Amino acid sequence: MSTYQAVILAIVQGITEPFPVSSLGHAVLLPAVLHWHIDEHSPLFLPFLTMLHVGTLLALASVFWKDWKTIFLGLIGRLGPQGRDDALRMCILLAIATLPAVIVGGLFEHRLRQVFATPLLVAGFLVLNGFLLLGTEWLLRRARLRANQNLDTLMPKDAFIIGCWQCLALLPGLSRSGATMNGGLTRGLDHLNAARFSLLMAQPIILAASVKESWQIRNLSLSYEILYQSLLGALIAGFTAWLCSKFLLKFFHHTDAEGDTQALAPFGIYCISAGCLAAFVISR
Repeated sequence: MSTYQAVILAIVQGITEPFPVSSLGHAVLLPAVLHWHIDEHSPLFLPFLTMLHVGTLLALASVFWKDWKTIFLGLIGRLGPQGRDDALRMCILLAIATLPAVIVGGLFEHRLRQVFATPLLVAGFLVLNGFLLLGTEWLLRRARLRANQNLDTLMPKDAFIIGCWQCLALLPGLSRSGATMNGGLTRGLDHLNAARFSLLMAQPIILAASVKESWQIRNLSLSYEILYQSLLGALIAGFTAWLCSKFLLKFFHHTDAEGDTQALAPFGIYCISAGCLAAFVISR
């Protein structure tokens, strides 16, 4: 992998992690479309992937540092009994929402990635991701369901259902953030709160992935070039993810304030277009 390729992959990772367009799908499709001969399953690619995750994690943590600070201070009793109860409740909701993907991923992730991680199939799943984003909002509009919850009223059952939606992202091309946002919308959250809960959910998962990957590379002998590309990738992915996360939250804040019920439509249209284009290029 050249430094140029590392920079492009880092930018794409930073953009696609918070946006509901599948970071894994883009990581599979981009090298195939551009005819890059990169073995993303090679042990030597793992340090770069790990640092991309670390950079993204730090970016999301900085965006949500007030939320995590409130949770931490609440858990240690600095915010009084109500603050402690609120912090504990949010931790329980995040744990419940994470549980389905942990169980299903632990049992089936390796098999699913082996079977479905071919570029042409991933392009098809990216198209399906677009239709899911468009279809969920269309169904909610048709049923005339309006947002009637926020994170303070979210129940454990709602968190579990959102977590079940997250399992869709085990198929490359289906977005984790897109699936969880869809799940949040079906449970009565507006776009902003669905995105907030989705991005809060993402951070423990990315942390777990980073720890697992770090353990796997503990005995690797890494060259200066790999270390340089990995650190550069972390900085670029982190900065890009920070910008895109801030943009996404402001975008949903604006669309919710205007009563827009099709805020996910631009991302859905993009996924359908990008998936079709990628399939056309790959199949030629």
